[in-house]
Amino acid sequence: MKFINGTTDIRLTRTAVTLGKFDGLHRGHQVLLNELAGRKKEGYTTVMFTFQCHPMNLFSDKEVELINTETENRYYLEEGRIPAPKPDILIAYPFTRETADMSPEAFVSDILSGRLDAKIIVVGSDYRFGKDRRGNISLLGHLSARYGYELVVKDKLNCMGSEISSTRIRSEIIKGDMELARRLLGYPYTIFGTVEHGRNMGHKMLLPTINLYPQSSKLLPPNGVYHSITRVDGREYFGVTNIGLKPTVGGESRKGAETYLFDFDRDIYGRQVEVELYHFERPERRFSSIDELRSQILKDADSAREYFRRHVLWSRGDECRP
Repeated sequence: MKFINGTTDIRLTRTAVTLGKFDGLHRGHQVLLNELAGRKKEGYTTVMFTFQCHPMNLFSDKEVELINTETENRYYLEEGRIPAPKPDILIAYPFTRETADMSPEAFVSDILSGRLDAKIIVVGSDYRFGKDRRGNISLLGHLSARYGYELVVKDKLNCMGSEISSTRIRSEIIKGDMELARRLLGYPYTIFGTVEHGRNMGHKMLLPTINLYPQSSKLLPPNGVYHSITRVDGREYFGVTNIGLKPTVGGESRKGAETYLFDFDRDIYGRQVEVELYHFERPERRFSSIDELRSQILKDADSAREYFRRHVLWSRGDECRP
């Protein structure tokens, strides 16, 4: 997969393009990517077009927190970590004041037709674009003959009586409902990153842990302990993950993910890993001593082992349909 990032200097030919913010690469987004894959068989170059930053970041002092960071989205696509095929090209287009002020027809004329040579455009039924989000699927359909493309509109998916959307998934993550978030995403909510040094308290407790410190733009669930699976060098390890600031050992200035992996004691500092969260066990709390903390971690580990024995994880295949 080719990645085009942060440039307007793009000249492609005969493409099938899907557009959106693609936060989370959830089941609805996967429908769009599957449609693209079918068009690839017809000889089109498939393109996933999104913006380099969330459009709201241009108009707000507070950074929008994302289900997946740009780095994570790219990694999941390249490594086949979501249940949908990757496109030939992923574009993270600059979102500037000039882009925000572009009229809907100018966006179609200058970018979709002019730069991407889009012959097929695949979008969800609620897709909006252009200045003040004035463009919609009705306008895309109206302009299709003028600019020579076929418009394919996909209805939103529903799960448990409501539409699947990034907004809904963010809400479930904020509540700590990792099971429902997994059903809506189509894969487990995941934190991807490089293992960093912590305070080495895990080794002192004879419970070695790994530490990830996600980007500030990453949406994290409530502080607490979660049953987790960590992927290291292509292998999966069961464990428990604490999201938060580690109040018992003096606290942290930045929120992180510390994971105790069962049956694992390797030095993997500087390695990239994926931590999948499956179930919220309990809130983060401050313990009166390190021994009390260690005892609680072992109880959390027993609970996680039982959870994974009961669910055997293969509920990963749960599906929500239109």
